[in-house]
Formats: sequence, structure tokens, C-alpha cells
Amino acid sequence: MNFLETKLKGAFIIEMMRLEDERGYFARSFCQDEFQQEGLNPCVAQCNVSFNLHKGTIRGMHYQDYPYWEVKLVRCTRGMIFDVIIDLRPDSPTYLEWTGVKLSPENYRLIYIPEGFAHGFQTIEDNTEVIYQMSECYHPECSKGVKWDDPTFDIDWPISDVIVSEKDTNFPWWRVR
Repeated sequence: MNFLETKLKGAFIIEMMRLEDERGYFARSFCQDEFQQEGLNPCVAQCNVSFNLHKGTIRGMHYQDYPYWEVKLVRCTRGMIFDVIIDLRPDSPTYLEWTGVKLSPENYRLIYIPEGFAHGFQTIEDNTEVIYQMSECYHPECSKGVKWDDPTFDIDWPISDVIVSEKDTNFPWWRVR
């Protein structure tokens, strides 16, 4: 695996290294030892799958609050997404900054999202599937989010015709906090 730090400290794009032969290929998407060598949290407590029927679907911007902060490792296994993370760590030099990356089965990339980040994505294609590994189990009392279109962050989503859940639409604006 190749670990590429994003402009947000502690967040990484991970490129899987393919070993190809006449049968196809083999690639590692997670290795506890390699994550630890990079100083990343290798704990996996829960794995989820998100399937999205229509392009333009936005899921986010979600995070789990203290004391159950969570690390996420995200990969798109069908279709394509524009994956977005926001640094919500008040002591970080990149506090309130965001970055986005396209993930697809064809580009063999994952994104590692550290504790203290909000996460969301927009589907670029119909019938898109996303797999998440989390370092913490889900705790509904600590489940939080910020509006996907909050002007504090001014995220440049690639598709303007969006589909968003009522829950995600009703998240508060960040500046209210």
C-alpha cells in the first residue's frame, strides 16, 4: 500500500498496490502492521456498506463525537464517489478546511479519515456501493453532523442536482455552535 497524506494533517489517500498475473490481480486494502508503521489507528470495530441508487446522492457530513470519536477507512467498490472530509479539530492548523477525492473500483484508492473529521460523499454514478471500516462501534447518542451545503466549508460538490436525506438536510449549520 502507498500512503499519501492529504492537505489535512493525519488524513491519507491509500493506494492499493496490485499484483497481477494471468488470473487477474491481488491487492491488500488493509494491513494492521502497515497502518501502525504509518502511525495510523489500525483498530476495526465495525464495517458497513452503503448502496446508492442514483448519482447525485449525498450522504453526510457525519461524525461521531467524544468519547466515541472514530477513524474511518472508506472504499468505493462499485460506481464512483466524490468523498469529502472536513477537519473539525479546533487545535488543528487545518481546522474547518475540507478536501475531496474521487474513489472508484478502477482507481484502487481508499481514504483514511482520522478522529475529529466529518465525512460524506456524493455519488458520481448510479448504483454506487461504498464500504466503510470504523474504529468504533456506532453510538447513536454521539452521532452528529453538519449541513452538506454549509457556507462555512463551501464544499464544491461535482453534481448540483442532489438527493439528500431529511436527516442530513436537518443537520445544524456549523457557525451556530
